[in-house]
Amino acid sequence: MAATYVAQGFGYATVVTALPGLKARTGIDDGAIAIVLLLGALLAAAGSVTAERIARGRSSRAAVVVGLLAQAAGLALVTTATSVPPLVGAFVVFALGLGMVDASGNMQGVALQQRVGRPLMSTLFACLTAAAIAAALAQSGFARLGTTTGAVVALLVAAAVAAAVALVARPALLTTDAGVRTTAGRVAPDRGASDRGASGSGAPSRAPLPRAGIWLFGAMVAVAFVVDSAVSSWSTVYLHDWLDAPPSVAPLGYAAYQGAVLVARLAGDPLVRRFGRERVAMPTVVVAAVGLAVVALVPSPVAAVAGFALAGVGAGTLVPLAFSAAGELAPDRLDEVVARINLFNYAGALVGAVVIGLLSELLGLGPAFFVPALLLVPALGVVPQLGDRPRPGVPEVVAPPGTALPTAPEPPEPDGRPPR
Repeated sequence: MAATYVAQGFGYATVVTALPGLKARTGIDDGAIAIVLLLGALLAAAGSVTAERIARGRSSRAAVVVGLLAQAAGLALVTTATSVPPLVGAFVVFALGLGMVDASGNMQGVALQQRVGRPLMSTLFACLTAAAIAAALAQSGFARLGTTTGAVVALLVAAAVAAAVALVARPALLTTDAGVRTTAGRVAPDRGASDRGASGSGAPSRAPLPRAGIWLFGAMVAVAFVVDSAVSSWSTVYLHDWLDAPPSVAPLGYAAYQGAVLVARLAGDPLVRRFGRERVAMPTVVVAAVGLAVVALVPSPVAAVAGFALAGVGAGTLVPLAFSAAGELAPDRLDEVVARINLFNYAGALVGAVVIGLLSELLGLGPAFFVPALLLVPALGVVPQLGDRPRPGVPEVVAPPGTALPTAPEPPEPDGRPPR
C-alpha cells in the first residue's frame, strides 16, 4: 500500500522538477507551461472521477493499477517528445493516471486504516512526501548528465517505478473490506459490495451519499491544498524576487515546508492514536495560520523560511485527518466518498497557485499569503467534526471488559498499549 503513495509522490515530483529540461528539449515557454499545468489539474480531476467509476464497477485495486500504468506510459511518452504537441499529449495521459491514483490510492488507504483499526493515513502520506523529496534529489543528481539528458533519465526512472509498483504490489492491494473496524472500536458493515459495484442479489443496502459531510471535509482538503500550492508555487519566487534572497537561500523556504510536512506526517499517526484527530488538528492548523501570517507581515528571508516551515505543520496533518474522518461517513460507499473529496484538492491547488499570483500584482506577494492564512480560520470551526462519531445506521458495539468483539481484535488503549 505504501508503495502506491511512493510511486505517486515520486512521479509527480519528477515531472515538476524536470520542467527546465523539458523546456530546453521542446522549446515550450513559461506561459505554455502554466496552461499545461492548469490542463493537468482539470485532467487529474477527470481521472479521479474515472477512478470512482472503475472502483464501483470493479474495485479500487483495479483503479490503482490502471492509474499507475497510465502514469508509467505518460512518463515514458514525455521522454520521446521533442516538440510541444506530443509533450501535451503525453502529459494528458500522465495527468489522467495521476488523478486516478490520487483517488483510488486514498480509497485503499482509508479502507486499510479501517481494516487494521488504527490510524495509518498520515504515515501513508509521509511516504508520498518522502518520495517527492527523493525525486527532487534524484533529479539534482541526474542533472550532472546535462539538463535535458538528466530530465529524460529521471523521467524513465519514474516510469519504471510506477510500472513496477503497479505490477509487483498488486497482490497487496485490497479488494474487499468486510467487517472493518473503525479507530473508535465500532464494527462497520460489509462494504465489499461498494468496492465491487454493489450489484447483484444479496448485496446489502447502502446508506445515502453523505453530501454535507463531503462538502465539509472536502473544504478542509481544499484549504490544505491552497496552503500547499501557495507555498510550492510561490515561496521560492517570494524569497528571490521580493526579499532579494541569494539563489542558494531562495529554495530553502520550499525545503523547510516539505521537511515540516514530512515530520508532521511521520508524527501524525502516533499522536492521533494517543490524543485523537481533533486534538491533533486544532493546534497544527493554528500553527500553520500563524506561520503564514509571519510570512505576510515580516519581510525577512529568515522569517519567511520559518513561516513556511510552520505552514507545513498544518498542511501536513490536515489532509490525512480529513480523509480519515471522511472514510467514516458512509463505510459502504467509501470509494465514492473518497473520490468526491479528492476533487477538492485540485480546486485548492488552483486557488493557491492562481489567486496568490493575481493578488501579488495588486498587494505584493508577501501580503498575498494572508489568503491561505485567513482560509485556515474557518477551518478551525470544522476541526471538531474530525472526531470519531457514530454513523447513521451503524450501531456501536460495546464489548464487556476483557471480551473481544466477534469480528476483529479489540482496539489498542489510547496510549498505544495492547488491550487489557
